[in-house]
Amino acid sequence: MKRRLIFGLVTVLLVLNLAVGAKIYLSSAHASDDKDSPDANLEIFADVLQKVRTSYVDGTNLTYHALVQSALKGMVGSLDPHSEFMDADDYQQLQDDTEGQFGGLGLVVKSEGGFVTVVAPMDDSPGLRAGILSGDRIVKVDGKSVEKMHLEDVVKQLRGKPDTQVTVTIQRPSSGAVKDYPLTRAIINMEMVKDINGRKEFPLGADNIGYVRIAEFGDNTGDELEAALQKLKGQGMKALILDLRFNPGGLLDEAVNVCQKFLPRGQLVVTTEGRDHAEDSVRRAEGHGDELKGMPVVVLVNFESASAAEIVTGCLQDLHRGIVLGEKTFGKGSVQSIFPLDDGSALKLTVAKYYTPSHKVIHEHGITPDIFVPMTDQAEAALLISQSPGGLSTVDPKQRTQMKKAGDIQLERADDLLKGILLYGELSTPQKIAEK
Repeated sequence: MKRRLIFGLVTVLLVLNLAVGAKIYLSSAHASDDKDSPDANLEIFADVLQKVRTSYVDGTNLTYHALVQSALKGMVGSLDPHSEFMDADDYQQLQDDTEGQFGGLGLVVKSEGGFVTVVAPMDDSPGLRAGILSGDRIVKVDGKSVEKMHLEDVVKQLRGKPDTQVTVTIQRPSSGAVKDYPLTRAIINMEMVKDINGRKEFPLGADNIGYVRIAEFGDNTGDELEAALQKLKGQGMKALILDLRFNPGGLLDEAVNVCQKFLPRGQLVVTTEGRDHAEDSVRRAEGHGDELKGMPVVVLVNFESASAAEIVTGCLQDLHRGIVLGEKTFGKGSVQSIFPLDDGSALKLTVAKYYTPSHKVIHEHGITPDIFVPMTDQAEAALLISQSPGGLSTVDPKQRTQMKKAGDIQLERADDLLKGILLYGELSTPQKIAEK
């Protein structure tokens, strides 16, 4: 009897314990659901938005639109360095950059010593035709001072629809003179592919070695490269240096377009893999085959070579179609898709990662060169300035002399390497061997 009573009490306690445990679990699960519930979190967001709008001490001119835009920028920016919420102006600028042209004055500017300074006017641009010089300072745009403006905001004011008017007030440090320049915006074309002198002439170097620099992968990069290769081949090119240093990347389609000029049709170029399998893709060469017919190629890269530049580098390296020389690349191997929104803004979101033909991951790893050739900080800075509009002419004579002395050891090594390959090829032909 006693044992039966004890057994009954234990059974009741177990039932109560299970009931309490279930209640606690359900309560915890409900709390967890609340934390990830869109409705509950949107309610908190709305509460904070309202309190900031009505109670922030310096919030007299705050608008709900501006606050929400800032919140979206913060939210998307917290995901990774490459995802971004872009307002309408930022999205338009991105479209201009990738399309390779925009409405503007053709003035390359930088922030220096608290001033917006002209680095150089671009060739055949309104700024150049008006007589604006390297080193000139922009002090006003349409009569409004730019002294406390961010550089990006000044650039937005300089850009605009072609054939629209803008007045730029310039101060010339050499004379102290201040002058208004009434200018008409025009279509400014950005050159993606350039020669050794930053132009589109593409002279052939010694020993019939060609040189092409791809500054960025925009809409016309593949076509511009095609034109450059045709010019160089027409002069008897026997080897090529493809310079991708300081190239931040750009469009995937153009990276594939560049690769396929060196590869047989059907060759795997790159794959992408995402959380959503709809983002998975396999990209193959669809051109007319290797346009250089196996001609030796050296690809120059450095830490600032990223994204699409790394796709090209990794592809040519994996397939032994080019020797990679320089320094390890940046390691930005993720895919960003653009989702336009109804108000003109857009969401740029990381949706997948790139993989080379041998399935090496680029993201956060980069491409290790076949031949490691480092550059000093001074030499790298000189190279970057020399590749910018205006080149070394934009720095003072003393600094220019020092930068010229720094040289470009990576380019020199690439040139020597190709000379050696060409010489070995000549010495190895049956005719040459018979003569010896």
